[in-house]
Amino acid sequence: MPAPAPLRPGDTIAIVPTARAIMRDELIEGIELAKSWGLNVKLGSCIGKKHYQQAGTARQRAADLQAALEDPKVKAVWCARGGYGTVHLLDHIEPEVFTNNPKWLVGFSDVTVLHNTLHGLGLPSLHAQMPFNIGSKSNDARESLRRALFGEQLGISMSHPAATASVARQGEGEGVLVGGNLSLLYALRGTPFDIDPAGKILFLEDLDELLYHVDRMVTNLKLGGWFNNLAGLIVGGMTDMRDKDPLDPFGKTAEQIVADAVGEAPYPVCYGFPAGHIADNRALVMGQTAKLSVTATGATLSF
Repeated sequence: MPAPAPLRPGDTIAIVPTARAIMRDELIEGIELAKSWGLNVKLGSCIGKKHYQQAGTARQRAADLQAALEDPKVKAVWCARGGYGTVHLLDHIEPEVFTNNPKWLVGFSDVTVLHNTLHGLGLPSLHAQMPFNIGSKSNDARESLRRALFGEQLGISMSHPAATASVARQGEGEGVLVGGNLSLLYALRGTPFDIDPAGKILFLEDLDELLYHVDRMVTNLKLGGWFNNLAGLIVGGMTDMRDKDPLDPFGKTAEQIVADAVGEAPYPVCYGFPAGHIADNRALVMGQTAKLSVTATGATLSF
């Protein structure tokens, strides 16, 4: 399956809410950023809709996404925000909607559902910042998204955070990049939208989880063999992780939980990678071959 074509100035990008409700005024920063790149912006029909927490019913949101995917003038679909609910769209969209006219689909967090879906269809996608709150993100985060959309060379380098330097594993690996939000990957286990990470570089991130919940999810992946035959493992932001009772701690950080599950695996592993629910949320090309190099001082991911 061919990759979506890079964008060019004058192209149209559609902003579509697949999950939580959002108003137009919450998208101003994203709209202006896309226009500064020379893009036209088309807003989905569910912007401004609200059905309890979601931006319309599942059928309405699915129809909105499908309309953007089928519109020949739209060259990329930028999911408006995360939250919860994208999984409900899967019952209402047929695979050929994604494959008939492949175009970049952009988002992270709850959009992991769509990254998994596209990976199963052999299509790459962009794990990157959504327009909601994009003004508070780093310049590098915004620029990496632009470079990815416009087909420019993309590479990310980082230094090991002091807290996790001792558990990083040096080495080099090459493979297709897969993964995303840990909670969503866990929720999709055993469904048609599950992934097999064997021989691939796996990326994990998450937000606002109880540490024993993190352990439950990571243990599920471990028992399912996910950490046995990877080409590499990248752990991004494990943000705002917490104990239910601070006076009765679980006893491990999220990164330590992952490190214990990985054990002495022979592939490169890095922690604190600049992607996820953090200000420096760099764009990652999911479903594309990447190279991961982890040294004593840091890590580099290149596409």
